[in-house]
Amino acid sequence: MKHVQLILVSIALILTAAFSSAIAADTPADAIAMVDKGLSYLQKNGKDALIKEINNKNPDFIQGELYLYIRGIDGTILAHPVNPKLIGKNMTILPDANGKLFRKEIIELAKTKGKGWVDYRYNNPVTKNVEDKSTYLVRNGDLILEAGIYKVK
Repeated sequence: MKHVQLILVSIALILTAAFSSAIAADTPADAIAMVDKGLSYLQKNGKDALIKEINNKNPDFIQGELYLYIRGIDGTILAHPVNPKLIGKNMTILPDANGKLFRKEIIELAKTKGKGWVDYRYNNPVTKNVEDKSTYLVRNGDLILEAGIYKVK
């Protein structure tokens, strides 16, 4: 009987740990690490290879709500693992939920400083609510590598 109880407690602990990590919010460090992983891959394998891997949903570049995507310096989406309908589209004139032209801000930041964070309000596809989001970006030539996180309140 004690053996069965020990097994049940062990299973409960494992499930609790798995569930907790599954719902844990991504952090700024996670977004930076994702972009850095993309930069490393880009430097080793080139632009076309990275775009292909992202669009093919390589698990190195998509982890739950956190994923890497690429925008051209002109604003056109070149790679997106979650919504392939966005590839080839330039939506810089479309505002966020509060009217902020955050895509233009991303491009300007990439052009002027080369990297940084942009905050905006965006529909979270998981919760179906408009939430605060921050995107970390790094420019590499004519590419902007981005990873965004929803902010926990």
